Amino acid sequence: MPRTFEEFVAEAESVSVEGWDFSWLDGRATEQRPSWGYQRAMGERLARAEAALDIQTGGGEVLAGAPELPALMVATESWPPNVAKATALLHPRGVAVVADEDEPPLPFADDAFDLVVSRHPVTVWWAEIARVLRPGGTYFSQQVGPASVFELVEYFLGPQPESTRRARHPDDARRDAEAAGLEIVDLRHESLRTEFHDIGAVIYFLRKVIWMVPGFTVAEYRDKLRELDERIRTEGPFVAHTTRFLIEARKPG
Repeated sequence: MPRTFEEFVAEAESVSVEGWDFSWLDGRATEQRPSWGYQRAMGERLARAEAALDIQTGGGEVLAGAPELPALMVATESWPPNVAKATALLHPRGVAVVADEDEPPLPFADDAFDLVVSRHPVTVWWAEIARVLRPGGTYFSQQVGPASVFELVEYFLGPQPESTRRARHPDDARRDAEAAGLEIVDLRHESLRTEFHDIGAVIYFLRKVIWMVPGFTVAEYRDKLRELDERIRTEGPFVAHTTRFLIEARKPG
């Protein structure tokens, strides 16, 4: 017998959203992956590095997937539950996890790292990245692009202004990186199909990715959620498009 709206809600509201592991969505939502394979490419660069920093590591899941880590490996994270999770996951690999507020300055000396990586940073402090990189060092990052999953955002919030839709544009990242004195080595952007197969997946996603619909609660959006539940049941998965860009920048040496 099909699950009811209330059953989906109860389940999705009760599950933990700590860390940056989306495996709870397996079979309930799908997201096309970028062609460049960030995890593999990051791992290749880490294997060649002497000292590396992972900024905004989340729960440490992405960094933990690297087959080989440099002799000196440090990660930063601001959210206390994620700091604890990353520490438990990464300390056995010899990684020091530093609690950091994601505000300048980074708690490291000038020229400390030959590689800085970051997957889906909320903010990017380019001048600080340039400062902690050694001459010849590299910043390598996959980031959320403009208007990502905005079909879902605008379902709940209505049409967004063009300035909001354009935020996080890769051209702006290029400009800001170059303004900090870095040279762009690679910059790529893709739009990727994303599907939500039940309303529980939508609720979980919005609870976890808190900046999509700021202040999201089921109570606040119950009517819209019920309407979307009916739409998914009658029309099939809710389709949105995730945007991602890959940027690699080098500090002149």
